Amino acid sequence: MIRLTLHAQQWIARRGLDVRWVEATVMRPDYSAPNPSDTTLNRSWRAIPEFGGRMLRVVHRPDGNDVIVVTAHFDRGAKR
Repeated sequence: MIRLTLHAQQWIARRGLDVRWVEATVMRPDYSAPNPSDTTLNRSWRAIPEFGGRMLRVVHRPDGNDVIVVTAHFDRGAKR
C-alpha cells in the first residue's frame, strides 16, 4: 500500500498533481536511485504524458509492506 505523509498530501494538492501519477511513479518508475543526502529514502522518476512528458520525481521510503511517499514534484532538471 502506498501512503502519503501530510507533507506529501499538501504539496501534491498545491502542485495540482494527480495521486495516480505519484502511485505509478513509485510502482513503475522510468528510473530510480537512492537519495544521496538520506539513504533511507529513494527517488523515483516517471515521464507523465498527460503533462507534456515532464518528469515527476517522487521521494519515498519503505515501511514494512507499505511505501511512504515523502514528497513529489516535477523535476525541471531530469532528463527523459
